[in-house]
Amino acid sequence: MKIKLLLLIPFFFFAKSSEEDAIFWGQNGHRVTGKIAEKHLTKKAKRNIDKILKGESLAFVSTFADEIKSERKYREFSPWHYVNMKLDQTYAEAEKNPKGDLVTAIDKCITVLKDENSSEEDRVFYLKLLIHFVGDLHQPMHIGQKEDKGGNDFQVQWFGEGTNMHSVWDTKMIEAWNMSYIELADNAKYLSKKQIESIEKGSVLDWVEEIHQITKKVYASAKSGENLRYRYSYDHFAIVRSQLQKGGIRLAKILNDIYG
Repeated sequence: MKIKLLLLIPFFFFAKSSEEDAIFWGQNGHRVTGKIAEKHLTKKAKRNIDKILKGESLAFVSTFADEIKSERKYREFSPWHYVNMKLDQTYAEAEKNPKGDLVTAIDKCITVLKDENSSEEDRVFYLKLLIHFVGDLHQPMHIGQKEDKGGNDFQVQWFGEGTNMHSVWDTKMIEAWNMSYIELADNAKYLSKKQIESIEKGSVLDWVEEIHQITKKVYASAKSGENLRYRYSYDHFAIVRSQLQKGGIRLAKILNDIYG
């Protein structure tokens, strides 16, 4: 009974319509990305990260940026979880949030972590944020439209129950698969060395443009009010799995550049 109650927790959070209040990728999604990233770290990077996190895993700390959102002193970081772009825009063309966005957030984290003068407290804090934000980046609805709060106001049904497209891609499909984050990470698609190198290529801005192409497909994949069921998951869950894996590989690439 306790297990069932724990699995229901993410669904209550996703009932919220505000993009700033939503928990992105859900807990399982972030942990999958963190777990996959650990498999791609160099030995040196892993040692350095272990010292900073005092042995806590990337999967364990991957939800930190969501956990702190209820504290008023961290409200300034809320806009860092997403980027608002019109479907026909590039990031360069999009109106920028003066409070920052997912792209500037990742850049800020990397800058702090590379700075030898950063305090130990900042190293821990911004490393945890970076782990989370790279995961967020690979959820296509994080690069959504401002008018519907990244799909939070795009209302649909999931097996007859009201929800939104952001929630479907964050957590509904992942939870419906009914596997732990470890099982999902361990069953990630086999990739050759060349395929991994291809995923690692490019900058954060290149990744944004790539992921935004998926965002467009997500918006076109359902109509407002549509009842999404098994067929939707069958058609799209492979993309979710791919994005979680890409997020892990690219997170490891960034961490290896910093620490390894």
